[in-house]
Amino acid sequence: MNTQHKPHSSNKMPKRKKSKSTKLLLRFPLIIGIGVFLVGGFWWKSQTAPVVTKRKSANEVKLVQFTVASGMAGQQIGNKLVEEGLIKSADAWKIWSWQKQKFNSSGGFKAGTYLLSPQESLSEIASKIWNGEIMQTTFTIPEGWSIAQMAEYFESLGYFDADEFIAATKEIPYDEYPWLPQDLPILEGFLYPDTYKITSDRINNPKAIIKTMLNQFQRVALPVYQQAQTDYSLLEWVSLSSIVEKEAVVGEERALIAGVFTARLQQGIKLESDPTVEYGLGIRQTADQPLTYKQVGTPSPYNTYMNYGITPTPIAAPGIASLKATLNPESTEYLFFVARYDGTHVFSKTLAEHEAATREIRRQRQQAN
Repeated sequence: MNTQHKPHSSNKMPKRKKSKSTKLLLRFPLIIGIGVFLVGGFWWKSQTAPVVTKRKSANEVKLVQFTVASGMAGQQIGNKLVEEGLIKSADAWKIWSWQKQKFNSSGGFKAGTYLLSPQESLSEIASKIWNGEIMQTTFTIPEGWSIAQMAEYFESLGYFDADEFIAATKEIPYDEYPWLPQDLPILEGFLYPDTYKITSDRINNPKAIIKTMLNQFQRVALPVYQQAQTDYSLLEWVSLSSIVEKEAVVGEERALIAGVFTARLQQGIKLESDPTVEYGLGIRQTADQPLTYKQVGTPSPYNTYMNYGITPTPIAAPGIASLKATLNPESTEYLFFVARYDGTHVFSKTLAEHEAATREIRRQRQQAN
């Protein structure tokens, strides 16, 4: 008997080919994503690019001092950078900050003054401020300056008020510098004269400036005294050296001037130094306006025409040459000297010789005028 086989049945539906429209619909999100990525990437690149893209030579690069105040929020910094034309977008700055904080939560933007250029990208500028690459600056204190002169100088630089600096020099930091003489009324003489390079975050802090200068005295001057064989106390040494500094204009005369003062001290003769009178009265004489007899006769603890010995405290900041000259004075029979108007002096052994030299210098001055 012939048996007929029935076709095998199946529950699977035959596959249908996707239409072109369906394929487009499926690819649309991908296309959108790629588009957003490309647009976003273009936006990010354009908004973080330097404000000034044209590269110039090093001499033509515009540098801007940009200050981040203590406690300034990240977005405030970004807004300020936009205002000063250093970056293009505060939004891009916000994104950069968010990403940096996410991967380095312990970090943050650092206060201080930075030297920035609109030719730097947002990332370069942000990295400088994040890493605290603070601008450095220099200041110079000449030998022989008093604290009052230093104060005027710092105020002229815009660091802080003169009065603020003077007040800070009256706070003697014995805890950090125990070698400082006891009962100092002011740090006069111990703020070492030099050229200093400091970071900009310290220029508005007089105590930071003072510490920098005391550190230099401790490093340069103090070892000279500690290694010397001298009967002078530290205070006496710096005080006498400050008088030598104010009197010695020409370096070749420094040791001789120190020798004259040493000889006068040994013989019990008053030092009779004009700069001590000026310091006590808070005045500065000039060639055209020398000290008057009244000024020289005005009582003051610093008036060495009226008082014997060395001044109670220094009258200026002596440099290392004067400090060394005081420890190694030139042996001399001279007891007097008077200044010419070219920085040099006429040295004399007797009062009569000194008075004659003084008259001659005054006569020459009158003829020149």
